[in-house]
Amino acid sequence: MSLLTPTLHTARLLLRLFTEADTDDIFALQSNPHVLRYWDAPPWQERAQAERFIKRCKEMAQEGSGVRIAIERSSDGEFIGWCGFFKWTPEFRSAGIGYCLNDKAWGQGFATEAAGAVLQWAFDTLDLNRVQSEADTRNRASARVLEKLGFVLEGTLREDCIVNGEVSDSWVYGLLRRDWKPIVSRRVKPN
Repeated sequence: MSLLTPTLHTARLLLRLFTEADTDDIFALQSNPHVLRYWDAPPWQERAQAERFIKRCKEMAQEGSGVRIAIERSSDGEFIGWCGFFKWTPEFRSAGIGYCLNDKAWGQGFATEAAGAVLQWAFDTLDLNRVQSEADTRNRASARVLEKLGFVLEGTLREDCIVNGEVSDSWVYGLLRRDWKPIVSRRVKPN
């Protein structure tokens, strides 16, 4: 079953399908060592990785396993990152969510706004009961985003990742449908 990638509008953002025109922007984001310092994979080295990422976005939607959505700032159309909804399992009514934003967009509430819009769409459209996310234990900013969205810290995966020889732990967060409380700033206006 395919999963239609939504176009979502928030107060400050446009969340939309990735296109080939995003290749350079996604490569710049995912090859930035500062942005990816807490990521579970090393920064990209080749532009072809961005091309494969965009191709995989389309495949995920076709398979029905999830969606990845480009995040643009509405005021100027600038690409600032992406939000992913993945591992959708209809029989368990569960999925995961993740996001990655350009460091120039950090600290402005864009991750919370984008992820909140995707969560609202997912709860409204897919009859979800549970959404899960993980954050490197050193990444307090990402943990705060999840907590603002209503996620609850459920545990720690010890030595979960080893990237370039560096071992790190991950926090596991969960959000249940009954705990999801959309607020006005999170309201989604789908196209």
